[in-house]
Amino acid sequence: MAKEKFHFDSNTLTYVKVKTSIGEKIKRIFFMIAGISLVAFFGYVSFSYLFESPREKEYKRELENLKLHYDLLNKNMDQVSNILSEIADRDDNIYRVYFEANPIPYEQRKAGFGGVNRYKSLEGFNNSEMIIDTQKKLDVLSKQIVVQSKSLDEIVKLAKNKEDMLSSIPAIMPVKKEKLKRMASGYGMRMHPTLKIRKMHKGMDFSAKRGTPIYASGNGKVIKAYRSSSYGNVVYIDHGYGYQTRYAHMQKIKAHKGQKVKRGDLIGYVGNTGRSVAPHLHYEVLYKNKHVNPINFYFGNLSAEEFTAMQEASMQEGQSLER
Repeated sequence: MAKEKFHFDSNTLTYVKVKTSIGEKIKRIFFMIAGISLVAFFGYVSFSYLFESPREKEYKRELENLKLHYDLLNKNMDQVSNILSEIADRDDNIYRVYFEANPIPYEQRKAGFGGVNRYKSLEGFNNSEMIIDTQKKLDVLSKQIVVQSKSLDEIVKLAKNKEDMLSSIPAIMPVKKEKLKRMASGYGMRMHPTLKIRKMHKGMDFSAKRGTPIYASGNGKVIKAYRSSSYGNVVYIDHGYGYQTRYAHMQKIKAHKGQKVKRGDLIGYVGNTGRSVAPHLHYEVLYKNKHVNPINFYFGNLSAEEFTAMQEASMQEGQSLER
């Protein structure tokens, strides 16, 4: 029960009971509730500051775990970036050099992203800097992977072309070495059998019996197969990549114009047609429409010793077998 209050009345010299109005009572109740609320609020804030709730502890653990995963992600991206740099180095300095392709410019490999701010949606958070840096690194890495992937696709294509080129370049003797009597005349200045003067001999003459098989020295397409007044029965093969071969003085032609041949395919037989003084095969190699020494194109079926012997024989200035 609330205590009654009195005040001294100086006029009557007596104590008079104090009566509280309803408004005053309401005001007192309001201030009392307000005080209790303030005490409770500051108590809650102080408690929250000093002591974490279970939910806050859970959020804090998740945040720390997220930061840890970002650190691991950045370390993994650094490792991938180093590996990608090594692949790019081999690509530019080994693969592209071997296949005679230009290296990819550094600016193209390391280019970033210009234009609008790609990361505006990630701004304004407590850990925005960490998230944006990681996303930037991931985007650059992804672009570098795309550039390297396209480069390797190009290298695969170049490798296939290189394989086709290696199959197409003349690389074997057109007559099997077991069937040869001798290498009658090599490339260079040789004595003409009729005129008895030294003339340029643009091929190699292989002496062999009539009917000895003649083989294509590389993959290609027959562009001529006919009888010539000088070459007799002759076959021209275009091997692509600037190479062409000619096989002259055949007894019989087995190939036809437009035919695609592979290295080692039968195209005719040794004969003595045209301006020939004895059965043999006259063989020429051209590169970009210029005659070259065929001795440099027998690496496919001669040992080192056999090649040396063939090379020494080709350098002897004998007499050619063409009139």
